[in-house]
Order: sequence, then C-alpha cells, then structure tokens
Amino acid sequence: MIRRRGIEEFSVSFLDVICCGFGAIILLLMVTKTLEPIVLEDSNLDLSEQIAAREQAVFEIRGQIEELRQQIADENAQLQLSLTQQADTQQQLSDILGRFKTMTEASKNISTENMQLASARQSLTDEMEQLLGLDFRRSSELVGGISVDSEYIIFIIDTSGSMQSAAWGQVVQKVSETLSIYPQIKGIQVMNDMGDYMFPVYRQRWIDDTPALRNSIITTLQNWAPFSNSSPVEGIREAIATYYDPNKRISIYVFGDDYTGNSIEQVVGAVDQVNRADETGRRRVRIHAIGFPVYLDQPNARIYRFAALMRELAYRNDGTFVGLTEYQ
Repeated sequence: MIRRRGIEEFSVSFLDVICCGFGAIILLLMVTKTLEPIVLEDSNLDLSEQIAAREQAVFEIRGQIEELRQQIADENAQLQLSLTQQADTQQQLSDILGRFKTMTEASKNISTENMQLASARQSLTDEMEQLLGLDFRRSSELVGGISVDSEYIIFIIDTSGSMQSAAWGQVVQKVSETLSIYPQIKGIQVMNDMGDYMFPVYRQRWIDDTPALRNSIITTLQNWAPFSNSSPVEGIREAIATYYDPNKRISIYVFGDDYTGNSIEQVVGAVDQVNRADETGRRRVRIHAIGFPVYLDQPNARIYRFAALMRELAYRNDGTFVGLTEYQ
C-alpha cells in the first residue's frame, strides 16, 4: 500500500511578506503619480518666467538698437554739415589766398620798381662823379635829405626803455625805409648805442647784403632790447674804430631820442681823430642821425644835447640829421 505525503500549509509569516511587497509597490505607484503633476507644473512655470525675461531682454536690445540707429543718423547729419562747412571754409581760404597772391605779386612789382629807382639814384652818383669830377655835388643824390652813395651801412640804435616803450614801432619802420633806399650794397652791420652787436657771430666783420639778411634784421629788431645807457657815443666809436677803411664808402645811421653824456666837444673831437678827411676833404664815413620825438612834449637837457651832438657830427662828417616831430 502506497502512502502519500501530506501537503504542508503556508506559514503566516510568508503571507505577511507577500502582502507587504504588494503594498510597497502600490504605495510607490501612488507616490509617483501624485508628485508627477507637481513637478511638471513647476517646470512649466520656470520656463514661462525665463521666456518672459528673455522677451523683455529682446525688447530692451531692440530699443538700444533703435537708439543707436538714431544716434548714427544724427552723427551722419552732423558730419555732413561739418563737411559742408569745411568745403565753404576751403573755398573762402582759396579766395583769400588768390587775393593775397595777387597783392603779393603787385607788391613785388612795386618793390622791384622802387629798388630799380633807388639803384638808378645810387649808380647815377658814381657816373656823375666820373663825368663831372669828385667836387661835383647835386641835390638829386639825396633821398629825403640823406645821401645814398655809400657801399656799406651801419645802424647804431638806442635800445633804452624810452625808445622801446614809445618809439620802437617807428624805429623798425625807419630801419626798413633806410634799407629800401640802398638796393645794392656790399655790407651791413647793426649794433646798439653801447656797441653791442645784433648778430654777435658777425662781430667786427661785415655781413653780406641779401634779402634774407634784411628780413632777419627787421624780424630780430622787433624784439631786440639789449641794455642801453641812452648815449650813442660807445656805438659810434666802435663802428668807426672797427670798420673805418679809406677805400670804403661807409654810412653810419644813429637812431636815438636823448644823450646822457655831458661833453659834446669831446665826442666830436674823438670822431674827428678817427674819421679823417681825405685829400679831397671828403670823409670816408658819413654819419647820419634820426631823432625820435619821445620827449617832445616834455623837453629836457638830454634831448637838447642829443640834437646838438648829432647835428654837429652829421655836419662834420658829411651826413644829415633829421628830427622827427611826430609819430607815424
């Protein structure tokens, strides 16, 4: 007889495990389904805010672009206006330069004619001497009362404060006018009344006459102000002692307004010793003088001494003294 095994019953603990497993799975499903809509809703909210922020940024950028476009348009308009004004200015400048060129050419023609006229006056003296002899004198050899037959000229200019403050513009003008009546000379020199040279590099030697040199003299003279004691004696002595030459025709031009020295006879005698006359009675160095009216409205002994000294020196040394009565 066959005996069968009996069927064992499940224990209670096994059933509990099974139930707990199913319960856990169900709980996970419930939790997952409950949280999913919340997460999606939060994600959608975040994206909307980002989109709104970026749209706002795009609007701001568009606004900035529009402002930049307007600024560029304004600057282009301003640039166009500036270019138009520049073109007008260039046209005006071209017109002015054209007129200046015309005036310069006319001035050059006048200057050339004046130089030719002065040259004719100067050369005529030599020709008349050859034809009529050394003793011949004629009134036409004078320009403004001053002889222009010299080959070398020396300016001796009072650079004192009174001359600088009251008469310097007229001094520059008279130097320029004096140079203009000598179109062709062999040498020039400029010093102040103390014997100080305008161009120390040319001290005790002649400067060759050129148009550039004449321009340099006028330019330098405008601001030239070395020390001065308002006495032309030192300058005259330096000029005669250094440059006297019996074979040269030299003219000295003294520009001043007063004389602070005391003795006129002593100065005249000293000049006579150096600047002696030749066999014809003619002195090789002429002394001309121009007195400026600085103290004309308040005369004093110094201006009287200057006038007396210059008049006597000019008379003894074949020159001319000119006293100016007013400023020009």
